Amino acid sequence: MGKIQSRIGEVVRIGIDTSKEHFQIHGVNSKEQVVIKKSVTRDKFVEFIAQLPACEIGIEACGASHHWGRTFEKMGHRVKLIPAKAVKGYLHKNKNDANDAAAICEAISRPNIKFVPVKTVHQQDIQAMHRLREDIVKSRTALANQVRGLLAEYGIVIRRGIENIRGRMIEIISDGENSLTVHFRETLDSLYESFRGMDERLKVIEKRIAQSSKEDKMPNLLMGIPGIGPIGSSAIVASVGDGRQFETARDMAAWAGLVPSQHSTGGKNKLGKITKNGNRYLRKTVVAGARSVVKYCKNKNDRTSLWIQALVERVGFNKAVIAVANKNMRIAWAILKTGIPYKKAKADLLPGLTVKG
Repeated sequence: MGKIQSRIGEVVRIGIDTSKEHFQIHGVNSKEQVVIKKSVTRDKFVEFIAQLPACEIGIEACGASHHWGRTFEKMGHRVKLIPAKAVKGYLHKNKNDANDAAAICEAISRPNIKFVPVKTVHQQDIQAMHRLREDIVKSRTALANQVRGLLAEYGIVIRRGIENIRGRMIEIISDGENSLTVHFRETLDSLYESFRGMDERLKVIEKRIAQSSKEDKMPNLLMGIPGIGPIGSSAIVASVGDGRQFETARDMAAWAGLVPSQHSTGGKNKLGKITKNGNRYLRKTVVAGARSVVKYCKNKNDRTSLWIQALVERVGFNKAVIAVANKNMRIAWAILKTGIPYKKAKADLLPGLTVKG
């Protein structure tokens, strides 16, 4: 027992492969020699980590990883959450729990790996609301498509757009001259009630997100950015926190998948479509806000609107939308870093001027 304890005392870095009930732990000392190779059950897991000296702990960024990260940081450990893709290149031999833990332990020692910061409980609370919102939106879209498909079989076509579904269904149900049967009208009425229920649920969750954004300091800082409202600012803070994990503004825009992909060789640089890396929901939310800004800037003559108008003429509407979304993410990084609200800082952050980083 004393020999085991002495070996545990030498550990400087461990990798943990997590699961529901069993946790595989792989630890090395300062000479990269394996000193821990052990599987523990959930009820013994925290107790085992608590007896280790303060060291570096690597966990794949997956379900419950942020919970474990907060738990171990309170014990004095340095926690690194690593994306699963980054671990794959360090996996030797066959895939099993022991090899996965060894790969994580090795991967977190590499200087070029981009780690995932441990989220606070508040961030996870906000993220949970956004995930619920996304699920409701997806379900409502699926229902709208189902309604369109069913009506098309009866020769009734509804244009694309949620507003058109909402406006036409009552007319169609109440129209006695459209040759719909009583049975199908009842089915359609049931679908309409489901649609209304989703609308109400969406209003409730968006109201909660907006209220949370007003009460939280960081989302409030971002509110003034054109195209970043309560939903967008809340989504950014839930995803990146204070943005300290990014060294530059471009890094944050790249993480959101809003920079061109590269296909370069032999000194020839070729840029393609945006990478679409990172958080898909966040990117979609920021792009939707940017699309609204570009759409309604036509008759405005402020500096930002004039820049967008010139951009649309030069590269087209869709590319201009991505450019505005990219710029908004960069501005968000600068604001989160400095703590200066957009309204106070916007004179220094307008397009055409340099955002440091």
